Amino acid sequence: MLPYRLATTAKEKVWGSTRLSPWYPDSTENIGEVWFEATPPLPLLVKFIFTSEALSVQVHPSDEYALQHHESRGKTEMWHILRAVSGARIAVGLREPLTAERLREVSLSGEIEGLLNWIEVKPGDTFHIPAGTIHAIGGGLALCEIQQYSDITYRLYDYGRRRELHLDRAVEVSNLEPWQPEAPPPGFLARSEYYATDLVVIESPVTLEPMADRFHLLIVIEGRGLIGAESFRAGETWFVPAAGDFVKIVPDGRVRLLRTFVP
Repeated sequence: MLPYRLATTAKEKVWGSTRLSPWYPDSTENIGEVWFEATPPLPLLVKFIFTSEALSVQVHPSDEYALQHHESRGKTEMWHILRAVSGARIAVGLREPLTAERLREVSLSGEIEGLLNWIEVKPGDTFHIPAGTIHAIGGGLALCEIQQYSDITYRLYDYGRRRELHLDRAVEVSNLEPWQPEAPPPGFLARSEYYATDLVVIESPVTLEPMADRFHLLIVIEGRGLIGAESFRAGETWFVPAAGDFVKIVPDGRVRLLRTFVP
């Protein structure tokens, strides 16, 4: 009943980066994602994402649509920016309303890039991306993504890369209205029916009290130390079981964690 470190898997991507420090050693390959997973899979999937180029313009389905067409969960997610070069951007939603026919047209022509709501970002920024929200991640970023455990993505536009697009389903599930930002509830970076996430800063020893009725995850985004008798460092995610033992966390300097759980 003690916390344990989740297994990691690094995934090479065409848009990935060789610059992974300070979370991991720099790579000779373009690593785009590092997944943190348990066996059996948890309802939440945590990833670190590293970009040197823009990702595709894409959208994810709701639970209902994903169940009907893929026998899967949908995908609502959040991003917490870890590093950003000057001018780095993400896109969340549209700047103006579109019809389904127009969305298909601008996706094929590439005009969609100019119709997205692009936001210049900095470390510490957080964004909630509900299913159905058209979105994109630009180059020069490192971020932590917390999402429903699902890998269903529909591409609308891919900057001329020769990867498959999924226009029929993407158009069906996309929110065609302009994006309206939502303020997170007090005390949280983001909260939805799928996850609630806050930022924890530790500079002196604390005692970790597990939740009585649900697990939570501790995502180490800065620093190192001890959790119980085990060492931890930035770039790890720890599973804390429900109703587990109290555990002492002893930081070696300043530690920042994202703490997330299913509400």
